[in-house]
Amino acid sequence: MDLLLLKKADLNQIMIKKTVTISPNTSLLDAREILLRHNLKRLVVIDSKNKPVGIITEKDIAKTIYALGDKPIKSVKVSGFMSKQLFTVKKTASIYDCAKLMKRHRVSSIIVLGNNGVLEGLITKTDLASIFLTHAVSPIKVSKIMTRKVITAMPGDSLLYVESLLIHNRISRIVVQRNQVPVGIITYRDFVPAKLPHWIAQYADPKEVEKYRIKKDLSEFQVNQMSHLLHFKAVDIMAPNPITVNADEDVGVAVLLMIRNRISGLPVVKNSKLVGIITKADIVKTIADA
Repeated sequence: MDLLLLKKADLNQIMIKKTVTISPNTSLLDAREILLRHNLKRLVVIDSKNKPVGIITEKDIAKTIYALGDKPIKSVKVSGFMSKQLFTVKKTASIYDCAKLMKRHRVSSIIVLGNNGVLEGLITKTDLASIFLTHAVSPIKVSKIMTRKVITAMPGDSLLYVESLLIHNRISRIVVQRNQVPVGIITYRDFVPAKLPHWIAQYADPKEVEKYRIKKDLSEFQVNQMSHLLHFKAVDIMAPNPITVNADEDVGVAVLLMIRNRISGLPVVKNSKLVGIITKADIVKTIADA
């Protein structure tokens, strides 16, 4: 691979300049609605001077909702649960610098600062994966960089158990498998009360289902209702029939599949059996270790 080109690549080639931002006083429900409307995984929190003061992810929202208990959800502001530990670079930094920061701190995004510390843009793992795809000139097999230890669950495992696996292992996705064959994926987005559980979709009136899907606001009652998801099983919220990649495929194929399908990780199979997982974090690590 021509990783020397990656080290010299300009951030302006891939930086997200039109970053969606919110203020610290934004409510949890509004932040959730913005994430879903723009199909984003994170939002940068800025102050009145356009300086970053925090960042929130769909993981933060999911964890906050389930920690609420009987507290009124409408009173929860972004300032109360946003991460204030920001990883930043100046716009003169390189893509290699961003990859090193992401790997060292196990984060998915780097904030780019302009003059006087104002927000200039955002670099994500997806951005690094995209440029990896265009700069990788020599084939490299998925098996070379994939993670071999895969944290899995069974379709019948409780969601409380699945959530604990995500949190304790500090991972973003769980592969649901049956007889070593991947049958589903669960990410933090599946825990954000927005996705319609399949048991409702199967038995409810179609008009009611559609009304639920397009509903933007989420009342406290509905949030409390959805918190009972934890009493259900992995099969109830998993995305079935996950996209997989063969261990002998080129890494470029895996990256293309992730980007095209707007996902961050793929189960790796050999003879249909699960043998690993490849994520954008593995791509970032490859760049950082170059």
